[in-house]
Amino acid sequence: MVVSNHIANNIAVYLGSNNGTFSRPIEHSTGTGSAPYKVAIGDFNNDHRLDIAVANFGTNNVGIFLGLGDGSFTNQKMLSTSSSRPISISLADLNNDMRLDIVTVNYGTHSISILYGYGNGNFSGPTTYFMGYDSFPSSLVVRDFNNDKYLDIAVANYGTNDVGILFGNANGTFANQIAFSTGFGSHPYSITAGYFNDDVFLDIAVANYGMNEIGVLLSYGNGSFANQVTYSTGSSSPYFIDVGDLNQDNRLDIVVTNHGTNNIAVLLGLGNGIFANPMVYSTGASSSISLVIEDFNKDNRLDIIVVSNDTGAIDILLGSYEGFSYRTAYSTGSLPRSVAVGDFNNDDRLDIVVANWGSNDFSILLGYGNGSFTNQSRYAIDNAPYSVAIGDFNNDNRLDIVVANGAANEVTVLLGHGNGSFANQIKYSTGSIPRSVAVGDFNNDNQLDIVVANYFSNNVSVLLGYGNGYFANQTTYSTGSGPLSVGVDDFNNDNRLDIVVTNYFSNNVSVLLGYGNGSFADQITYLTGSGPRSVALADFNNDNQLDIVVVNRDTNDISVLLGYGDSSFANEIRGILKNEMTYASGGGSKLRYVIVGDMNNDAQLDILVANYDQMMLSTGSNSHPSSIAIGDFDGDTELDIAVTNYGTKTANILLGNGKGTFTSQTSYKIDFVSPPFTITSADFNNDRRSETIVAYDDTDNVDILVAYNNVSFETITTYISGSQSLSITVGDFDNDNQLDIIVAYQYSYNMSTLLGYGNGSFSNAIRYSIPSYPQFVAVGDFNNDNRSDIVVAHFYTNDVSVLRGYGNGSFSNTITYPIGFHPFSVAVGDFNNDNLLDIVVASGDINDVSVLLGYGNGSFANQIKYSTGSNLGYITVGDFNNDNRLDIVVAYGNTDNLKILLGD
Repeated sequence: MVVSNHIANNIAVYLGSNNGTFSRPIEHSTGTGSAPYKVAIGDFNNDHRLDIAVANFGTNNVGIFLGLGDGSFTNQKMLSTSSSRPISISLADLNNDMRLDIVTVNYGTHSISILYGYGNGNFSGPTTYFMGYDSFPSSLVVRDFNNDKYLDIAVANYGTNDVGILFGNANGTFANQIAFSTGFGSHPYSITAGYFNDDVFLDIAVANYGMNEIGVLLSYGNGSFANQVTYSTGSSSPYFIDVGDLNQDNRLDIVVTNHGTNNIAVLLGLGNGIFANPMVYSTGASSSISLVIEDFNKDNRLDIIVVSNDTGAIDILLGSYEGFSYRTAYSTGSLPRSVAVGDFNNDDRLDIVVANWGSNDFSILLGYGNGSFTNQSRYAIDNAPYSVAIGDFNNDNRLDIVVANGAANEVTVLLGHGNGSFANQIKYSTGSIPRSVAVGDFNNDNQLDIVVANYFSNNVSVLLGYGNGYFANQTTYSTGSGPLSVGVDDFNNDNRLDIVVTNYFSNNVSVLLGYGNGSFADQITYLTGSGPRSVALADFNNDNQLDIVVVNRDTNDISVLLGYGDSSFANEIRGILKNEMTYASGGGSKLRYVIVGDMNNDAQLDILVANYDQMMLSTGSNSHPSSIAIGDFDGDTELDIAVTNYGTKTANILLGNGKGTFTSQTSYKIDFVSPPFTITSADFNNDRRSETIVAYDDTDNVDILVAYNNVSFETITTYISGSQSLSITVGDFDNDNQLDIIVAYQYSYNMSTLLGYGNGSFSNAIRYSIPSYPQFVAVGDFNNDNRSDIVVAHFYTNDVSVLRGYGNGSFSNTITYPIGFHPFSVAVGDFNNDNLLDIVVASGDINDVSVLLGYGNGSFANQIKYSTGSNLGYITVGDFNNDNRLDIVVAYGNTDNLKILLGD
């Protein structure tokens, strides 16, 4: 890694160790007053060794450092940029001679310069291209934007609020720029390029510093671009931008440094040119000015390095697959301080124990084995329990508990009964204010012992166990000042347990090596940050030696001490914590606790740090929602909801975020003449957005409406279908790979099919007879013959009928199944994940839904009923929280809201 130091007039080289860490910097002078701005790396003399080019703003030149292949470099050779002051630099072979050339962005002369490489480390004089008066170009990117096999240059023009593209010629020269606006006052400061919508045409993204937004310009592939689409960064001014696939979904994501707000922002790409809202990650600095995206620890996941101007720091954010799911909260006692897990009732399911400092008790939450837990059972103990640990202290194969009681100067042992309950407490004296407890076999007698960190007496207490649930009196060992957290493991590989303690007031950790007989050597101390609060142990650099990680409360960072395996440790490596879900941050966070584990199953240890019903979505008053459909109406690949409101003759669109929640709805008055009764959606014209079809209560028409970029709708085609069209569904009924429509009529014994042509238009209606009044119709392949079948709910005959499709637009005779009372709506899906389609029916008058599980041959099991407690309306299904389980949405006509039932 190479960093330019603007004030110090040098560049610093950090040699990587392939595990995400780097050597101390090796500095190379760029000359007095050079004020280097940006650096670039490439092989300039074709010796297969990396060289460095640096834009020296202060001395009007480009500095070249040729690499010797061992991490060292020659002295700088300077290439003049004449009167121009270079502020940005990029490398590419612009004239197709297999030699790297240099392009600089020049401050003051409103230009860019090209220095053509000779392949021996030397370069031509600058060729300059003027970018326009007051353009103040700030950044550039070199790519082929018009697919002519010649590289082009795209420049962010800060002053003129545009992106200027200079298209390349075959001889390495460039045409005059063509400008694409980024908006008045946008002041684009940084630019990058990538394939954002999977169309093999390079797109552009810019950081618009002046408007606190990111601009995306999608390419048409011919050298022109669509108008900019912007994404707000809130109160942050984006300063530097880059792209990479950060979540390994084969879609490019955007990363920007935010000036003034101590963070960077990540916008995940959806692969269709649209990006999710920004997620922010703390950097601890208000002037993060540059970043690099690369896999620094060789785990096949992209990491980010951020350069911060005000702190002089380089922050490394190591990539992981994803963050953590939303929390589920469980009540405990007052002021819980410590938690541990174990199987307390011997059911092979993990349970939780919590020490409640404020209520002088501890809570037991028994686990169900599916990630959920019972309500707490609480057990009283002495004053101010601060820390808890578990183990089998009496060798009865049942877990017991030991608690450090801070205000009573003792530990309490509670022997488990193996059913989730515990015997009365047994007390043992410790030092003053015990704050942390851990267990281990310190004298190699196969019996568990206890160690306690005593905060006020500046020592640890060791209580040797007899194996019957009782312990010897304490033996104390001196530590530093204010021991707060204790850990146990073997640091010198002698098969004897050792102790490590954080010393809050001494700003260090103490290591006490065990002799294997229950006694310990005098402490060895290692410096940490200020106010070390909690400690955890693991092998962080995969050298099979234990390392130490410490949370530093007062400096809001962590210290990592890498172990040598001989009881000694390297000097600490410190850094502000940066984590996807902001588990810990900079100033004022008052970090409290740390633990380690493989949180995302990537075989790499992670650090977790502690700082100090269903859903109801209103559709408006008196709206009386009558039908609901799901589709992607805004083109972000996440499922959205559309609702027709019978009472107000409107529709609501609720945009989904893929997590089972939705934005506040926006009502679109589509000027319905009649009350809309039924809605469904599909992509009939193959534009990758869902269109909607609406049927009405008192007309013979169905309308097809198309969605535009602003998620507004416009009626484009009306079809006459039959008398009072009540239900609509879509599918490919004639196997031509184009979507068709089926409409059921409320007061007749028939339905109609409109065969689609794939361009949004349809054939005239083809009518089919059915045995009873249809209330609702849905489609699916129920017998796995790759032909679409139909299920129809019959309100008055209290049944549903299944019609098997022949694949030519016609259907078999009906097979009926009894359903409760007045079946009102029907939907299909695989509810038990057996890869066979099932049916779900909402009954109008008996407050339940019925599920008919499919056998895969066109027949179904008898209904299974589920009470809902309300009169139901229309029903549909979809996976709204991306858990691979189908969910159900129901529109309540009598309560003016929607209900989302997430599947188990």
